[in-house]
Amino acid sequence: MGSDCPTITGVWHPPRSSRAVPSRFTTADGMATVTDAEGEAALATGAVDGLAISARVGAVPRRITFEDGSVFETEDNDAIDRWLGALYGRRAGLVHRLERFHPRLVLFVVLVALLCVGLYRYALPVTVEAAVALTPPAAPRLMSQGVLSSLDKAVLSPSRLEEARRAAITEEFRALAALTPEGADAFELNFREGGIIGPNAFALPDGTIILTDELVRLAQGEDAVLGVLAHEIGHVVHEHSLRRLYRAAGVTALIMFIGGDVGSGVEEVLVQGSGLLTLSYSRAQENEADRYSVELMAKAGREPTGLARLFEVLRDRYDDVSGNDFLSTHPATPDRIEDIRRHAQEVEGR
Repeated sequence: MGSDCPTITGVWHPPRSSRAVPSRFTTADGMATVTDAEGEAALATGAVDGLAISARVGAVPRRITFEDGSVFETEDNDAIDRWLGALYGRRAGLVHRLERFHPRLVLFVVLVALLCVGLYRYALPVTVEAAVALTPPAAPRLMSQGVLSSLDKAVLSPSRLEEARRAAITEEFRALAALTPEGADAFELNFREGGIIGPNAFALPDGTIILTDELVRLAQGEDAVLGVLAHEIGHVVHEHSLRRLYRAAGVTALIMFIGGDVGSGVEEVLVQGSGLLTLSYSRAQENEADRYSVELMAKAGREPTGLARLFEVLRDRYDDVSGNDFLSTHPATPDRIEDIRRHAQEVEGR
């Protein structure tokens, strides 16, 4: 510990003060001393072992803090590194070495990216399933209220559909829901003006189902509307909505983990975006809900292919490319329509 430091110029800050005094830093016999710029008056002194020395990060000035709280600051990072190298056998901090050695920095970024991909691809699905299994009964209701509130603020408006039409659809919906193991009281139908999402319907984890005015007006017959509602009931029964909500929350958490403190404005966008993300499902989940719709409609004595008929109407109306319709969150490919009709034939043939 006997390596002495050549004179290093910088500024000295008294304890608990921002006043900067031009000064010099030297060491001798294990003691560090800060003097004024002329080297005459001693401003601070202390044992080298008692100093707190900041790590090197690029060209950021180094700070040497004495036990009395005073700080010597210098931009001569190379001189500090040479002194520390002689004193402790190290040249610079890990962060600075990574910054200067760009291939390692690139490797570090790649490793972080792979970690994020791994978390999204493998850890997130496992976490979602565990969360679904451990969710208390009250949680879906609270989460659904939050999501619906976000959607009402972001995209939805109060329904303008005729009251008589809403009442008729609600009555038929409850008759349909009554045939599920959960019963009619486990579901609640809400009407909204869809705005930018247009003709649509979606389900929340607690059994709340939202049906837009635009979809009702476009549907050709009540069986088409009920086919959609049976489809959404299937999402609730199979807990697809709860899984999507947990997944959306996980994606938001992952983004905030990567980005750190993103600010209240961006955080609000992410929260509302999580609500919108719950509107989309995986293809497997959509197929499962399609089959449930066919089976529930057949059980109710309604047209089992009502959902497929609505898909065809919307597909033809929007040419299967619109981003603001039911197809944007419930993709209606020809294969999917055919699958619905094929399953309806199987159900009717039993």
